[in-house]
Amino acid sequence: MSNDPALDPPRIITSPGAKYADENRRFQGIPGIAGAPGGRLWATWYSGGVWESWENFVVLVTSGDDGKTWSKPVMVIDAHDAVRAFDPCLWLDPQNRLWFFWAQSMSAKDPEHYFMDGRFGVWCIVTENPDGESPTWSEPRRLGDGIMMNKPTVNHAGEWILPISIWRLMPDRRELGAPLYHWMEKETGAYAVISRDAGKTFQYLGKADQQEERSYDEHIFIEKNDDSLWMLTRVKDGIWENLSTDGGRTWDKGHFSDIPHEGSRFFIQRLASGNILLVRHDPPDRTKRNRSHLAAFLSRDDGKTWEGRLLLDEREQVSYPDGFQAADGTIRVIYDYHRRTDKLILMAVFREEDILAGDWISPVARKQVLINQATGLNEG
Repeated sequence: MSNDPALDPPRIITSPGAKYADENRRFQGIPGIAGAPGGRLWATWYSGGVWESWENFVVLVTSGDDGKTWSKPVMVIDAHDAVRAFDPCLWLDPQNRLWFFWAQSMSAKDPEHYFMDGRFGVWCIVTENPDGESPTWSEPRRLGDGIMMNKPTVNHAGEWILPISIWRLMPDRRELGAPLYHWMEKETGAYAVISRDAGKTFQYLGKADQQEERSYDEHIFIEKNDDSLWMLTRVKDGIWENLSTDGGRTWDKGHFSDIPHEGSRFFIQRLASGNILLVRHDPPDRTKRNRSHLAAFLSRDDGKTWEGRLLLDEREQVSYPDGFQAADGTIRVIYDYHRRTDKLILMAVFREEDILAGDWISPVARKQVLINQATGLNEG
């Protein structure tokens, strides 16, 4: 191990032992999902310890029967010593390769100190056989500084745009975490990172940076019908919007979105029909900040207005949706529920007609499908 272990490749564990078993995991959440061309499903999230800490690791599970049953963890990404692995993301690229991204960061073992090092780092492995039950993966590769927990966007030119962010550090943590920190105030922001060669190389382009409004950026891109790039970012009290007309090099000053939301991750994606899917919290009482009423909406006018409302889960503490659309039009959305108590990873399956009807009317529609439940006791 080097003198900068956050830059060292993590352990890729393909036969996870008892440490990573359901009955020993005490916290889990922040999931991602992707599907292979032949129908195999993959899901990921992170766990380890009782909350966000140096003990965090990333797990991967799979289903070969359309999510009716799911494996136990088939792979674990566990970094070294006081390096945490967290915030994973799964993405099927245009060449039908499955990319598995995650973040690494130094983290203090002392609970009085912070669990992020200010620099972070986006890592990935790739498989060319995502329909295999036990595919072969590439060696771990560090793409650069920052965190990416939402899927890339492919623009009209076939370029990949990755939503990588270097988070703004909280001033009150400066002294607590100083020995671990990389002070990168000038570098912080929500970036567009481009690959013009199908993932061989990546270049950091421009960034948006609303210093007064920022929380954990968790931004995501949509290419508009006029080829401009629309960035939606999690901020303290909702969603912030920025627009770029030069492919992500420069961004306007932006503004608060009219889309209501909690301080939490949301999911947005252009569908094969050209419509845009949005999954966000939509509680009846917006004064209660409890991450409830996760719902899907549809825009048929390039994000100007939203129609339908398919309620995926009305309970409190449902959060962090991610999803994808299969070739047959079926949409699958993953999310977590009560990360420390119930420790559930769940899936909703639906189609556009379900959203517009506001009901589970299609033959494929399923709600609250169990992917995984950890049962370790969490007294933290």
